[in-house]
Amino acid sequence: MQDQATLIISVYNKVNYLELALAAVARQTWENFEIIIADDGSGQEMKDFINNYRLTSKFHVRHIWQEDSGFRKNKILNEAIKSAATSYLIFIDGDCVPHRCFVKAHLSERVANSVLCGSRVMLSENITNSLTPEKIINGYLDKINLDMLSDAIKGKATRLEEGIFIKNELIRRIKNRKKASILGSNFSIEKKYLEMINGFNEDYIGPGLGEDTDIQFRLRLQNINFKSVKNYAILYHLYHSKTVESTENQKILAETMKRNVPTCVNGLTKTVYD
Repeated sequence: MQDQATLIISVYNKVNYLELALAAVARQTWENFEIIIADDGSGQEMKDFINNYRLTSKFHVRHIWQEDSGFRKNKILNEAIKSAATSYLIFIDGDCVPHRCFVKAHLSERVANSVLCGSRVMLSENITNSLTPEKIINGYLDKINLDMLSDAIKGKATRLEEGIFIKNELIRRIKNRKKASILGSNFSIEKKYLEMINGFNEDYIGPGLGEDTDIQFRLRLQNINFKSVKNYAILYHLYHSKTVESTENQKILAETMKRNVPTCVNGLTKTVYD
């Protein structure tokens, strides 16, 4: 059967985190998808791990790699888009662990002219360090558990409410009344809509804004709708120290908004404007 979606996982080193993510991917209730690992310059350990993973994976797995020349996530994401064999793309980061119904949620909620926007539960350092592929395979993250509740009370885990699985769409709409917005580590979209805006802007060479706020702004200019899949396409974010947002990215975003056109210049293709 032909794959119906491409799961794009962006990574940079942290092989142990990707191992946890892939343990969750292996137990998805929907299995008709390919995997592209979009690698922003990881070392040999990552290459060896992915090559070994391919030997036992039931999925078609590709490793798209680029040389480590600083933070160039948007560039490798564009390469993944061009390499995708399907017309529907689901994006997550390699430090995130999807719920077993994650892919099914994105595909079952798929509608025309829309991007699906999810969220993530922020796990504590303690839970992150205690996770193993075996625990994930045995269902440790299938629902909110006592460990998470305890850490949330202590202020060590946040957004726990995003981990409540709600299948009923009406109840989800009542709960999630805020305007949907893109989170770079949990969204899905037709490939053609990203092609319409020329993909991710590769001018962003620092974390923050470039892989979500920027494309959100440009997709809105193309009248793409935004639909929430919070509490259905659930994702658990593994702990790491807080990422510092690049100040240069603020300037690029401001220029993008001033320019007020949906396509970027330095994207899937390199465009020259008069």
